[in-house]
Amino acid sequence: QAILARRWVSCRPPPLSQDNAHCSTSMARLQVLCLALGAVASLVSADYRVKFEVETTDGPGEFTVLVHEGDDWAPIGAARFKELVQANFYDDTRFFRVIPTFMVQFGLSGDPAKSAAWRSKTIKDEPVKKSNKPGYITFAKTGAPNSRTTQLFINYVDNSRLDGMGFAPFGEVEGDGMAVVKKIYNCGEKPNQGQIQAKGNAYLDESFPKLSKIIRATVVPEAKEQEL
Repeated sequence: QAILARRWVSCRPPPLSQDNAHCSTSMARLQVLCLALGAVASLVSADYRVKFEVETTDGPGEFTVLVHEGDDWAPIGAARFKELVQANFYDDTRFFRVIPTFMVQFGLSGDPAKSAAWRSKTIKDEPVKKSNKPGYITFAKTGAPNSRTTQLFINYVDNSRLDGMGFAPFGEVEGDGMAVVKKIYNCGEKPNQGQIQAKGNAYLDESFPKLSKIIRATVVPEAKEQEL
């Protein structure tokens, strides 16, 4: 795009009117092309990926989530998720609610101080534009308005019934990643969320040592675009 811009600036009006018209047409075409390239770049930048390195019942594994920041998904949730990942919030955390016929939930820090710091940082609700299909990732929330903070869930099955409750998916597990997600230890709903927030991993590791865990979650660097 920078090269195209330089060509447009360097176009000088020639002395003949016919050539002037030709140059004007060329400049107009270049402007349109630049705008089109800019639009494509904007669409590409509206997606990012997060890699989860985990430990499941099968041992170490990983899966990648493709996050959609565009308005056709849930951009507020997508932005908060990136903020949390870049803050290393999900590193060394546990999958504490696992229902194979429903979903797997995570997003409470192993450090009680960190959980407390984020608890009041709620984000606004947004329209549900994508259904809660298998493999889609969504912020958990209470029944109160604007209550999303850090907790997430990945749908194991078609949970379209959640759509009308305001649960807005913002991304999806890519490829065969769900094969890893389905190996997450089935702890049911036994871990107490209040105890997790108060004591963190100390409580979980003592009371539920078999829980699957997130080693780290990182934003995948964008591939460098090929130069024109």
